[in-house]
Amino acid sequence: MKSSLDENKPIFLQIKEQIEDSIINETIKTAERIPSTNEFAAYYKINPATAAKGINELVMENILIKQRGVGMFVTDNAKEILINKRKKIFYKNYMDPLKKEATKLGISNMDLIEMVKMEGIEDEN
Repeated sequence: MKSSLDENKPIFLQIKEQIEDSIINETIKTAERIPSTNEFAAYYKINPATAAKGINELVMENILIKQRGVGMFVTDNAKEILINKRKKIFYKNYMDPLKKEATKLGISNMDLIEMVKMEGIEDEN
């Protein structure tokens, strides 16, 4: 778990994103139990209901499943769902504006592709 929370973002979203990141980078694996709302609450000194809000959103998105009396566990397809969701967000936040700016500057799609390829080559050197 992160050692501190960002004051500029809702805590429940930070809890949710932290769990998502842990699933994507496989710190928490499929079928593994996540920390409980009380564990999050104790660690961050927050209200358990705040932690529960972030966790419950992940349940609604089929990322987590509740096993009564045992805890919350990562679903079999959680990582795939999260990666697809993040790809859509990436496209919206980065690719759409990139394409719009390229169009304004008269950069063709092929030129844009070449620019991206060249950037990868420069990073390798």
